[in-house]
Amino acid sequence: SHTWFWNLIQNDFKTGNIDLEGCMRLLEKMQINFDEDHLKHIFKKTVDKHSGDIISMDDFKAIYRALVHRPEFEELFKAYSTDGNILPDGQLLKFLAKEQFQTEANETTALEIIMKYEPIDEVRKKRQLSFEGFIRYMNSDECSIFKSQHRTVYQDMTQPLCDYFISSSHNTYLISDQLMGPSHLWGYTSALLKGCRCLEIDCWDGHNNEPIVYHGHTLTSKIPFRSVIHVVDKYAFMSSAYPVVLSLENHCSPKQQEVMADYLKSILGDKLLSTPIGGEVDMTQLPSPEALKYKVLIKNKKVGTLEQSMLRREEEYHSEAEEVSDSDFQSDDEDTDDALPLQRSRSPTKRRGDRRSSPPPQKKTRMRKAKIALALSDLVVYTKSQKFVSFEHSLQHQRCYENNSIGESQARKLLRISAKDFISHTTRFITRIYPKGTRMSSSNYFPQDFWNVGCQMVALNFQTPGTQMELQDGKFLDNGGCGYVLKPEFLRNRNTTFTPRNVGGYSRPMSLSIRLISGHQLPPSAMSKTNKADPMVQIEIYGVPEDQTRKKSSVVKSNALCPKWNETFSFNIQVPELAMIRFCVEDEVSLVSNEFLGQYTLPVMSLNTGYRNIPLISKDGIKLESASLFAHVWYY
Repeated sequence: SHTWFWNLIQNDFKTGNIDLEGCMRLLEKMQINFDEDHLKHIFKKTVDKHSGDIISMDDFKAIYRALVHRPEFEELFKAYSTDGNILPDGQLLKFLAKEQFQTEANETTALEIIMKYEPIDEVRKKRQLSFEGFIRYMNSDECSIFKSQHRTVYQDMTQPLCDYFISSSHNTYLISDQLMGPSHLWGYTSALLKGCRCLEIDCWDGHNNEPIVYHGHTLTSKIPFRSVIHVVDKYAFMSSAYPVVLSLENHCSPKQQEVMADYLKSILGDKLLSTPIGGEVDMTQLPSPEALKYKVLIKNKKVGTLEQSMLRREEEYHSEAEEVSDSDFQSDDEDTDDALPLQRSRSPTKRRGDRRSSPPPQKKTRMRKAKIALALSDLVVYTKSQKFVSFEHSLQHQRCYENNSIGESQARKLLRISAKDFISHTTRFITRIYPKGTRMSSSNYFPQDFWNVGCQMVALNFQTPGTQMELQDGKFLDNGGCGYVLKPEFLRNRNTTFTPRNVGGYSRPMSLSIRLISGHQLPPSAMSKTNKADPMVQIEIYGVPEDQTRKKSSVVKSNALCPKWNETFSFNIQVPELAMIRFCVEDEVSLVSNEFLGQYTLPVMSLNTGYRNIPLISKDGIKLESASLFAHVWYY
């Protein structure tokens, strides 16, 4: 391996020794991920031995080893290597079966790994793995804690839409807070690129008959509706082929609604779903994500039924708009809970006075009337917004293509008092949950409670970082990141008796054991002048109430480059199908405060067994290229 290494680097040393800059370039050329703070520290330690700031080839080798040759990898390699230098394909196979629990691995598996990761030609030709190849394999995605099989779409995509959790965003046009923050097309672009499949578009009348998008009655900036639809047209299916739902929060006059309908048709063209698939009107169940691939669905209020839309289409209608009373459609997130208090023009005392002076029977006449343009109404097919009255009311009257939006506060109440009815409801109807309007800074709620009762569209503010969004991102890593995750059977079956607080016979307990071995190139603490931190790891389980738990590792003092823990954590998980696991690395700043360094969240069912690397993601959701944890995972 010596010759391989010298051949690789000698070109860079042709003109003599190299400096830090040259050292970084060489590592990049060798495709070694490094954190600059850590590299500077190792470099400085090396040059301090012989004053000056340049290094020789031998120095570079020492730096390379300090960064790449991890003792925990060496230990594993030596345990299976015949002579301490190489791993023949047979021994690699043994390692895969015994340590990685890859029972289905065969000679081809071993050979593929050697071909893909062994950098030294003569070793590769002999069907062997050197320590260099072993390191590259251990650091690869194949050895990630996230199951490779789950990186592609592997679930049944032919079930009705209501059988899936759907990645959903709230106030997608905001990129900071709800009162003053800028509205921005980037909000839509980034959500779509993340695989988000349900976007919210808040539409208002604009000048010159141009509808605009912004957070009504606030100082957020305005963007043209047509620009948003252009972004949808361009990015909708870049990261996923499955349908996108545009949830319109419509405050426009009928005239501008017609303009909206025109834009949707002209910009989206064939992508816009405007008639039932195969012309079927009598619908007893929703179509599947598979049947709706590459389609954009409009979620809005609708005049009358699908049947009437179809008839009108045949008669080439001329009536432009119809009134829909508030009892027919939802004004939930559209106008009340989610709008800001700024809009309440009359003072509360006067309002109370009103109510006393007007006798109850007349309340009906004061109901808000909203006009809805038929042109827009007719674009609504499988996602008609329907005001939520009660679970019982829905069971009796609601059609499968009618969806409810329920504000987080009301949803929480329903969850407490009638979880069983809530689940029965979500087995039949798409239910969207949205954050309460009082969250001025666009903070998020925890989505887990609503997933536990089968809510399909749990809408979060994608622009707000934090654990809530990390759970969202982690959940939708599953199934190839396509934005649709099949709900467990007990949340799809209409006769289910499952509830999160009483899992009964639906429990398939998992005994999970995680040995946290070490960390590598963790981000140094903000307090550190060099490359230091005092890292600790929290492992958290989110799921049904009895599965929620958190365990903490000890703190390793003053080491972010290669902290070692070697601690084992055991979990008993009752409902693994709903559970999420989160690894959070923090720097202990003082006894009372910790600084976030990185995290990784994934579904428990997507955990890989054996020796695994755990990638780390920054506060802003960006993968930290060089940082990771190393652990051994085992469950039965």
